[in-house]
Amino acid sequence: MNVLTENSNSIWMDVKVAPEATPLTADTGADVVVVGSGIAGLSTAYELVLAGYSVVVLDRGVIAGGMTARTTAHLASVCDDGLSDLLSMRGRDLVRGFHTSQTAAIDRIQQIQERLKIDCNFRRLPAFLFLDASSDESVLDDEVAAAAEIGVAVERGVGLPLRGLGGHPCLTYPRQATFHPLKYLRGLAEALVSDGCRLHPFSAVTAVEEVGDEVRVKVAGGHAVTARHAVVATNSPIHDLVAIHTKQAPYRTYAMGFEIAPGRLADALYWDTADPYHYVRLDSGHTEGNEADILIVGGEDHKSGEADDAPDRFDRLDRWIRALLPDLGPERFRWSGQVMETLDYCGYIGADGGSSRVFVATGDSGQGMTHGVVASLVIADLIAGRSSPFADVYDPDRKPVKAATTYISENLTAVTNMAQYLAPGEVSSVDELEPGQGAIVRDGLKKIAAYRAPDGTLFERSAVCTHLGCHLAWNSFELCWDCPCHGSQFAPDGAVLNGPAITPLAVVERDSA
Repeated sequence: MNVLTENSNSIWMDVKVAPEATPLTADTGADVVVVGSGIAGLSTAYELVLAGYSVVVLDRGVIAGGMTARTTAHLASVCDDGLSDLLSMRGRDLVRGFHTSQTAAIDRIQQIQERLKIDCNFRRLPAFLFLDASSDESVLDDEVAAAAEIGVAVERGVGLPLRGLGGHPCLTYPRQATFHPLKYLRGLAEALVSDGCRLHPFSAVTAVEEVGDEVRVKVAGGHAVTARHAVVATNSPIHDLVAIHTKQAPYRTYAMGFEIAPGRLADALYWDTADPYHYVRLDSGHTEGNEADILIVGGEDHKSGEADDAPDRFDRLDRWIRALLPDLGPERFRWSGQVMETLDYCGYIGADGGSSRVFVATGDSGQGMTHGVVASLVIADLIAGRSSPFADVYDPDRKPVKAATTYISENLTAVTNMAQYLAPGEVSSVDELEPGQGAIVRDGLKKIAAYRAPDGTLFERSAVCTHLGCHLAWNSFELCWDCPCHGSQFAPDGAVLNGPAITPLAVVERDSA
């Protein structure tokens, strides 16, 4: 999503990436067209330009203004959903490839920021996994055993600098990292432009078509980019109707930033074994003249569109972190984002559906920063005709048999969502809507996504997602309509904010009396 509401205040959004870039205003051509300008899109463009390809990057909104701008920027090479679970699903060789590729992604970020001299506060630091109160210590035993099987460095220890955890068992993973994601991408974008790459914001893609030995990517307004290859690096693929969408699900996650005294907490990554887990890191020197650091805490995830209780979730995050750090300072930031959880925690990266010209990068599984850079390494190899050592790990066509139960449960969302066609509205009439409120209203056989703006303006749009027809749910924190099935998001006026949908919601034409 490219527009933060007044409710949502991301810590990174004061940095603008390529503000001078302009929309696509004429037909053009390139060796490769990249759709999406988050870390996956810009990193892939960088690797391709470095290899001598001409590249055009298109984005629905501002450059790097999507979900990358909503990350908490943990750069971890270990699977944060559990190495032991990943091992049971994918086997030793593929999991070793996962860890090697994620490590390579962190190394590549370090190499690039050093080469381009990007001031993005990149730093290496340890990561700590600690037990949630409801977890048994055997969880850590399983992680240690899994790490040993695939050669991951881990140390078992006791004690964390958090209240009540002084004698708590934990695991330490060395040489993880973090950075300022938008400062990094600003440096990457400047290098891309200086090398001839063309960045086009506010150029919403409406079609990706293979025509002979070319790919034609059309944008709203009628212009198109013709290229030898296309890379679809959007949060959720906009060119695919079903195949990948049945193998991943959208989840909303929440994050907050608090002032904290410098030195109060060791600079590291922290996450626990809760489900969903909590994650913590520090950001230093965020505001000039402010001596306090910022502690970033995230978690309280839920399936997109299946809850609209952001204030409660932020309250729970606040209570959780203040119980561990009672002297934490005031809140400065709060925001949310959407992650695409795959069936086996690994992204879908590579040639899409057997195509030799269209490539895809999706399925961040909560580790979008490293997955995005992995995508740049894999896809650049494949476009150049080289084999990638990581292609099998992230093959978009894979069918994770051992995750069959998860496949069924995640896809039940689409099935149960259809019952909304018969359900009553959330309010009986748009007259009941207060300023700033959105709700589903039934009008005869139709469902209406209705929103009354603070100035009283009423927006009435179809409540059916234009991707595959699922019913939408109001998100009162982001002031948008969420699709629970595949992650599309729409503004109150029906404009698409996030794919896979590419068509706006229809304006409601009410039945005559």
